[in-house]
Amino acid sequence: MKVLIIEDEKIAADRLEQMLMEIEPDVQIMAKIDSVQQSIQWLSKNTVDLIFLDIQLSDGVSFTIFEKVDVKTPIIFTTAYDEYALKAFKVNSISYLLKPISKAELSESITKYNNLRSAFNIDIDALLQFIHGKEAKYKENFVIQIGEKIKRIETSEIAYFYALEKSVFLKTFQNKSYPMDFSLDNLETRLDPKLFFRINRKMIIHIRAIANMTAYSRSRIKVDLNPKPENDSDALVSISRSADFRKWLE
Repeated sequence: MKVLIIEDEKIAADRLEQMLMEIEPDVQIMAKIDSVQQSIQWLSKNTVDLIFLDIQLSDGVSFTIFEKVDVKTPIIFTTAYDEYALKAFKVNSISYLLKPISKAELSESITKYNNLRSAFNIDIDALLQFIHGKEAKYKENFVIQIGEKIKRIETSEIAYFYALEKSVFLKTFQNKSYPMDFSLDNLETRLDPKLFFRINRKMIIHIRAIANMTAYSRSRIKVDLNPKPENDSDALVSISRSADFRKWLE
C-alpha cells in the first residue's frame, strides 16, 4: 500500500508513519509534505493508494488542494479541528480522525480502507477490453521502491514471483530479489498467461525459468527453477493445477 502523508507538524507526521508501519508492515510512505503548494505539485505528477491529510497546513487550509488538482485517491483526514468533518466527506474522505490519534482508531480506519478496496476492486481497463473485444494488455514492467531508491524492472527479466511470510517478492533471472506491493492474486491477472503460470498458492513462474521437471507424489509435479528459490525450497505444482500446468506447457 502506497501512502502520502500531508502534515505540517514533523512530530505528528513521524508518529503517524511509525504507527502505520506497526499496523501495516508492507506500507510504503511515498512522501511526507507540509504545505498546500507542495501537495499540489506532488499530486499533479504522482498517485498513491491512500492519503493522510491534515487540514491546517503551513500555508493554508488543505481543501485548496482540491481546487487545483483532481484527486481521486481515498483520504483519511487527521486534524485537531472537528468543524470541517462535513466538508471533508465531500472530497473522498473515508475517515476523519481527531488529534491526538490513537493506534486503535488508526487501525480501524486502515481496516475500513482495506475492506472498501476489496469490495470495489474492479479492473476497469480489463473490463473495457473484454466488452470491446480487445486483446488484454499485460504488465511490461514493474517499478520497485527500496528505501529512497526506485528501480524499474522489465517483466521479461523476471523468473518468478513468490510469497514469503506476509510479503511478495520477485526474483530476476540475474538472481536478485525485490519486495513488491502486489498480492499474487493481483499479479496473476496482470501477467501474460502464455509466459507466466501460478503453480501453487505461493509462486508464479515464468516458462523460461523452468530448468527441469519431475513427476511427484499424488500427481504433483516438481519444478526445478533457475535461479533456485530461497532456501532451496521445492517448487511444486499443486494437485489442483497440475492438469492446467501440463496444458500450459504445450
